[in-house]
Amino acid sequence: MSKSKKITVVGAGYVGMSLAALLSEDHQVTILEIDNKKVSLINSNISTVEDIDIELFLSTQSLNLHATTDTKSALSKSEIILIAIPTNFDSSIDQFNTEGIEQIIDEIHQYNQSNALIVIKSTVPIGFTDSMQKKHKSDQIIFSPEFLREGHALHDNLYPSRILLGSDSNQAKEFAAILGNLSQQPNTPIIFMSSGEAEAVKLFSNTYLAMRVAYFNELDSYAMSHDLDTKSIIEGVSCDPRIGKYYNNPSFGYGGYCLPKDARQLRSNYKNIPQNLIQAIIESNDARKDFIINSIALLKPEIIGIYRLAMKHGSDNFRSASIIDVMKGLNSRGFKVIIYEPNITDERYLDLEVSKDITNFKIKADIIVANRIDDQLEDVKDKVFSRDIYITDQ
Repeated sequence: MSKSKKITVVGAGYVGMSLAALLSEDHQVTILEIDNKKVSLINSNISTVEDIDIELFLSTQSLNLHATTDTKSALSKSEIILIAIPTNFDSSIDQFNTEGIEQIIDEIHQYNQSNALIVIKSTVPIGFTDSMQKKHKSDQIIFSPEFLREGHALHDNLYPSRILLGSDSNQAKEFAAILGNLSQQPNTPIIFMSSGEAEAVKLFSNTYLAMRVAYFNELDSYAMSHDLDTKSIIEGVSCDPRIGKYYNNPSFGYGGYCLPKDARQLRSNYKNIPQNLIQAIIESNDARKDFIINSIALLKPEIIGIYRLAMKHGSDNFRSASIIDVMKGLNSRGFKVIIYEPNITDERYLDLEVSKDITNFKIKADIIVANRIDDQLEDVKDKVFSRDIYITDQ
């Protein structure tokens, strides 16, 4: 085991929370978070995100983990600082808004005098890390992407597909070894490259996944339009080992926090470079949602029930969820829409009624629209409109 390090993780979302839980097994970890409620939860051994593995870790493992809102104390003595804050896509500038990351890096150089390794875990435009190195005249700022699923973030850190570092410096290799030592996946590939290349890996990986979702959704749209069995076609296509039987379950469109914005950022990085495919992926997703809206509208329901806004089972996130765009489209056409989503505590969401009782919700809705199906809908399956063929989160 490597020598215990003082590590600060900035941000307590899925990436930050999972990394902090993982690293605090062997190291002294501080989470810097601006939300006092999240700080209180962490210091009470309660996860800030819905992830069963993180929850179990916090409740059963002996972790050296503390959270604070005090920027100076969190940054001043750390040897490694991980930045894991959101970077939302800003359409007005056609790229991620990185102001929060830039502010944190400024504060690190203000408070930390120990030449800490700064590891950017937030998704950023290609070239961002190099620009920060030049601005601060430091090679201690590197990029290291995460490849996590919401609801399974700690699992994917414990069993990583790869550990990727945007530097081959001694400190970067030491940090890679720390992650490798905590991995329970035998022979996890550890890959070193430039930060620009690592930034590209993140964006191209997520855009490929978006493309795969869009492809099978377009297959499903064709099958629905021609009264063909989607599952039969998918299984015939997916038997080819070059295609594979994975990530092929139709949906209302790719969504969530990463895929939509990462595809848009990659498109932005293509300025002055010919491209058609990236643009087509984005347009395909919009077309799929319109197709789903039209398909539901043709059924002429009086009351449409929207079952769950969260992107996946075991997740509490419905940022950029495809079903929200479907819901908005149906409402704009004059349909009465009610929502069942346990993670919403208010009586209304986007000015639509939120039903707190699943039984009442099932009774009131003429049709129940569900991006993903679960056992709660078994007794009303004749009412359910879904393209979830394999009943999985993929």
